[in-house]
Amino acid sequence: MSGLFEHGLVIGKFYPPHAGHHFLIRSAAGSCRRVTVVAMAADVESIPLSARVAWLREAYADQPHVCVTGVVDNLPVDYGDADVWDGHVALMREGIAAGQNFDVAVDAVFGSESYGRELARRFHAADVRLDGARGMFPVSGTAVRRDPPAHWLDLDAGVRAWFAKRVVVVGAESTGTTTLSRGLATALRARGGLHSVTGWVGEYGRELTAAKLAAARARATHAGDPEPTVFDLEWTDEDFVDVAVRQTADEDRWARLGGPILVCDTDALATTVWQERYMGRTTEDVAQLAAELPPRALYVLTGDADVPFDDDGLRDGEHLRGWMTERFREVLTAGDVPWIEVSGDRDKRLRTALEAVDGMLADGWRLADPLG
Repeated sequence: MSGLFEHGLVIGKFYPPHAGHHFLIRSAAGSCRRVTVVAMAADVESIPLSARVAWLREAYADQPHVCVTGVVDNLPVDYGDADVWDGHVALMREGIAAGQNFDVAVDAVFGSESYGRELARRFHAADVRLDGARGMFPVSGTAVRRDPPAHWLDLDAGVRAWFAKRVVVVGAESTGTTTLSRGLATALRARGGLHSVTGWVGEYGRELTAAKLAAARARATHAGDPEPTVFDLEWTDEDFVDVAVRQTADEDRWARLGGPILVCDTDALATTVWQERYMGRTTEDVAQLAAELPPRALYVLTGDADVPFDDDGLRDGEHLRGWMTERFREVLTAGDVPWIEVSGDRDKRLRTALEAVDGMLADGWRLADPLG
């Protein structure tokens, strides 16, 4: 393309990044030899600056001439105040200096807002205005924050994962966690629309148990020894680190693929209880993995009183179900995530869980307003 600008600038809150923002950045990338994207976030806002920068960098990782940086901007917005303008532009220049394009002056500013003319003047650059009427991409950060599901398809996978409300079903052995979590995901999918792609994350610890038992039996057969059972398996603290890491990785992968609700059969917080059950205590590294989990919207605890123990060959803790249920109550009560306990037959448990999920959806996302 002839007549390229040398250095294009795209600034914004990207709270969150959406299709309209990507239109601006793609346009700049196709029109400029270098592009700097500066994300400007205030401390009061709900989405961290680091997340916004990471999402944008992921989106343009294959375009090395697009550099994404971020700055904290806690200044008010007042387009009529020259001093406020000076402050914002100084922060933009800090963002540019932090990137790879600091040695080339900005000669084009890409935007869709009316303030673009003044911003371009202050950089002595061309004002490239695109889709000011939102005709091509009828979406805005305000609209996304107000109703993320309504604009789900305007968001990249990483942004969707951040917005996905994660519902985690936990409980002792053979208390119906898998049955309930699968049933909940199936019921949501049946509603259609975005819910038709509701993700479900299975329990990696159960997979690991099956793999350990299969390997132990193969070794025994090869050696001519008696066939071991689940009671013969040996567990280590490293196993529980592995479970917590893999469970969270599976969860994050499904959050990027699905809809506004993600249903999880256990998580790393539950792993702390399982480690305590098998090893007698929770180690610091497993506790830290639980502390670093993405935000949860709701925990659902499956009570043990109404479910008979089903010995499927992978379970060994019938005598500990009451203790584990009480331990889960203690852990959930000590946390800051809403939780419910379900009891009764399968249908009653599912109805109770669905009612809680519907209440959570009705409550919305409640993101803080940006500085105005």
